[in-house]
This record gives sequence, C-alpha cells and structure tokens, in this order.
Amino acid sequence: MNTRLACTVAAALLTLSGALHAQPGAARQEMASVRRSVEQFLQIQSAGLPGQVSISVGAIDPRMQLAACAEPQAFFMPGARAWGKTTVGVRCVAPSPWTIYVQASVSVIGDYLASAVPLAQGQNIEASQLVTLKGDLTMLPAGIATELTQVVGRSANISLPPGTPLRLDTLRSKPVVQSGQLVRLITSGNGFSVSAEARAMSTAGDGQVVQVRTAGGQQITGIAKAGGMVEVAF
Repeated sequence: MNTRLACTVAAALLTLSGALHAQPGAARQEMASVRRSVEQFLQIQSAGLPGQVSISVGAIDPRMQLAACAEPQAFFMPGARAWGKTTVGVRCVAPSPWTIYVQASVSVIGDYLASAVPLAQGQNIEASQLVTLKGDLTMLPAGIATELTQVVGRSANISLPPGTPLRLDTLRSKPVVQSGQLVRLITSGNGFSVSAEARAMSTAGDGQVVQVRTAGGQQITGIAKAGGMVEVAF
C-alpha cells in the first residue's frame, strides 16, 4: 500500500470512528439523504454519456450515527469518475464536520461496433464488415468505437476474428500523406492564406500531425489533410 493510499484509508477510518461515536442526544443525519446526494451527484456527472445510464448506490453502514447536516456535499476522489464501479465521498462542513465514502456503480447500456467478419491486418474496413451490438460499455475496454465514422476507412493493427469489439487505439487511419511526398503547405491566419510546396517527413492520416520540410530547409509541423495538403494555422 503506497503512502497516499494509506493516508486516505487512515483518514476514512478516523472519520468513521468519529461517526460511530457521535455524541448521544444530537440530531442524526438521515442515511436516505446521503444516498440521494450520491445518486444526484452521479446523475450530474454521467450526463451526456452515450447510452442509457443506470446508477446503483451501495449500502451505508446502519451503525453510523452522523450529526445532522443541512447541505451534505458529494465529491469524487482524484481519478474517480462516473463509470463502472466507483466511490463517492460525502462531506459535511457545518455544524459538525464529517466525511464518509459510499460505493456505487454506473452502467451505460449503449451500442458499440464489432467485426462481423474476419478483418485482416492492414485491411481497409467497410461498413458491411461491421455489426452493431448493445451492451454495458463500462464493462468493455476503454476506447470502444460507437460510431461508423470512427471506423470505416481505417484499418486494424492486428488481424481480428468475427465478433471482436473495435477499439480506437487498435485502428489506424488510411494515410493521406506519405513520407517523402511533395505536399501543398497551406499557412493561414487572421485575414491571410499562403500556399507553398513542401516535402512530407513522415506518413500521416487525415487530421494527424505531420512534419514537412520547405524548399528553404525549414521544418514545419502541420495537420495532414486529404489531397496531399498540410495545414498550418496561426
């Protein structure tokens, strides 16, 4: 256990200990209100996710006796997010400070793309070679393709059997600029545009960064575009 995690666990245990030994006779915080704070927080954090979002808040220790709080505040620990299994902190600032951590789960049921037929390494992918499946996106690897435009025209870095979910980091774009190719370098800014010839120093797909060398030997970084163009904006 690293030092940062150990400190976090220790702080959580101290907070829990204080909560379980709250002074008798004081008003107590309703656990249902804490759960609602967590659920509402996750609903806000998950807004805009692709698919149908479902939120499940874990049980809270019934032995906990927290001092009543008018405005409990939910928050994420660094690195946490509204995706899959997660942890949400809830704190009270006044009148009696306390902090607890609640387990929760966020599932996102949505469409994703998979190979309908075997895809060979380097083969340009067509729409007819794909199938749309539905499932919990939080249970799939990160970067799963959900739109045809993310996949069609690209190729796989490795051969893929049928039924394989397509990950964006395993696909590469069809090159629009080849290393050594003469390209049209277009430099534009506020009210001006200049075009010149240059030579590409690397291969790049549409929208990827590429370096070019001008006739004068200057190296310039731009964005590769279809038709053998490289754009530089100022």
